[in-house]
Amino acid sequence: MNKRSTLGGGTLLALALLFIGLTILFNYALRGWRLDLTQNRLYTIAPGTDRILASTKEPINLYFFFSEKTAGQLPEFKTYGARVRDFLEELSARSGGKLRLHAIDPQPFSEEEDRASEFGVRATPVGPAGTPFYFGLAGTNSTDGRAAIEWFDDHKEQFLEYDVVKLVYQLANPRKPVVAWLSSLPMGPGFDPQTGQMRQPWTVYSEAQQLFDLRPLDQTAPKIDPDVSVLVLVHPKDLSPATQFAIDQYALRGGHLLVFVDPLAQADQSGEEGRNPMAAMGADKSSHLKSLLEAWGVQFDPGEVIADRGYALTVSTRSGEPVEHLGFLGLGKDAFTADDVITAGLSNVNVASAGHLEPLKDAKVRFEPLLQSSTDAEPLPVARFRMLFDPATLRDGFKPTGRRYTIAARVSGNVHSAFPAGPPAGVTLPPGQAALKESQKPLSLVVFADSDLLSDYLWVREQNFFGQRLIRALASNGDLVQNALDNLAGSNDLISVRGRASYRRPFERVEKLQRAAQDRFRVKEQELEQQLRDTEDKLTALRSKGGKQASLIITPEQEREIEHFQTEKLRIRKELRAVRAGLDADIERLGTELKLVNIVVAPLLFTAVALLVAAWRRGRRGARPAPAASEPEAVRGAP
Repeated sequence: MNKRSTLGGGTLLALALLFIGLTILFNYALRGWRLDLTQNRLYTIAPGTDRILASTKEPINLYFFFSEKTAGQLPEFKTYGARVRDFLEELSARSGGKLRLHAIDPQPFSEEEDRASEFGVRATPVGPAGTPFYFGLAGTNSTDGRAAIEWFDDHKEQFLEYDVVKLVYQLANPRKPVVAWLSSLPMGPGFDPQTGQMRQPWTVYSEAQQLFDLRPLDQTAPKIDPDVSVLVLVHPKDLSPATQFAIDQYALRGGHLLVFVDPLAQADQSGEEGRNPMAAMGADKSSHLKSLLEAWGVQFDPGEVIADRGYALTVSTRSGEPVEHLGFLGLGKDAFTADDVITAGLSNVNVASAGHLEPLKDAKVRFEPLLQSSTDAEPLPVARFRMLFDPATLRDGFKPTGRRYTIAARVSGNVHSAFPAGPPAGVTLPPGQAALKESQKPLSLVVFADSDLLSDYLWVREQNFFGQRLIRALASNGDLVQNALDNLAGSNDLISVRGRASYRRPFERVEKLQRAAQDRFRVKEQELEQQLRDTEDKLTALRSKGGKQASLIITPEQEREIEHFQTEKLRIRKELRAVRAGLDADIERLGTELKLVNIVVAPLLFTAVALLVAAWRRGRRGARPAPAASEPEAVRGAP
């Protein structure tokens, strides 16, 4: 018996040592392994992120500024701060030592606080004392380049990975991206023959000049340089075959394109050379890239303009009266795709005489809408907008189709050449270079069916402040273009990093119970409230009956009625409170059930399973046959 007990104790000791050894082994051998069991794959890094980290050649220092002590007073930010830190640590672990993460808790009036301000991380005052709260990220590279996320907005949590990886990509590739800009509209600075003065550049154009290496392209350009990160085409009209072929080959090389086509560009000066207003209004002011867009899987009809009663803007007529213009649209948040970095966070975007886009039938590309009309919309012939004197006439015969029309879209995937027969006449390729017939890399295209959204008159107001030109934005058009350029200027890996679901999970069952309780008790609540109002009215009428003199003399019958109404009033109020309390009864019951399961049922179930296993093992041990006695022992034991 003692031998068996000693053997059991030795076995347990051996198992304990084996467990400790395996734990230490796995801690080192499986270091960095993750298993993401969340429904929305919150902690799974995008493949594009891994490729960007792998391509980073020099070390990058990341400084995560987070006020831990202050965050303790803000549970929402404390939770999100932990989420951001976990993500940064995950990136650092995956980078192979290229990302060096430094977590800093800047105290007031400390060197760390000065450092945060120097890097561009801003503080937000919190509490009655205005304690500075830091929650941002800064990064530096080996050439003293800097970039920062000044504040982690929890409302943009789904773009956390994109924002951080974009910062890393910019530090790893510090050279300004080259943006080639081809436009048939007068967007740049120059001489305006109509006013006889120098023309200011459009705001979106001047902003792009500050942030990128902007390279204007002529409409007859025979090639697109290989170092171009983004090719911008604004209202392309009458492009030469050589230029279209150059654009086609750039797209097939995996180029990134931002295209603005338009059925009726208000800024188009076609027909204005002769100073004839009627000729100018009737001129063809449409643009299209029919062969190229169709090769990219996009269908655009320059003969139709979207009229939308749901987003119509109010404009002033020549008589000064305001009227809704079904062709001038103020797109709100419902019109934007919330999970795309280009349109996320925008407030409103104004467009004018916009067309619509559709994926071409049987196209192999991925077509994702970015801007859409409301369902109260209908495509109208562009001719109704060319000679439009009274916008109110657009309502004549207006019949909404009930469907939403795409005004802007993101298109990606492998495509074929729009020139399957080879280069057009007059185009000669350099020796040793062959025309591409299909994509070498996937196409990255963002296309808008409107170019007027770039015009200043739709989204900015200019003010002269002591000789200085001040720009005030009235809509998010500039942010929209900036987001598109920022996104497309990155690599294909960065573009592939999309928004993901938030880490906050709603209590779906609780919300369902709340809605059901509201529906169930609302009718009863309204009924009781009406009874209470009726009772109070009757009580007031009874007390005031007969005027002031009569109110001094109350008959026994009146007194009994008053007491009855007061009792009824108290009863109704008590029942009303019970009904309102009943709204949360199911939720409290669910909470009690969960507590019961977690505190009582789960431990009891675990204990029962453990006891059953122990009893099963004891039974097996007791069922073993006793060892046979040796012959000498049997002889000695014989009488």
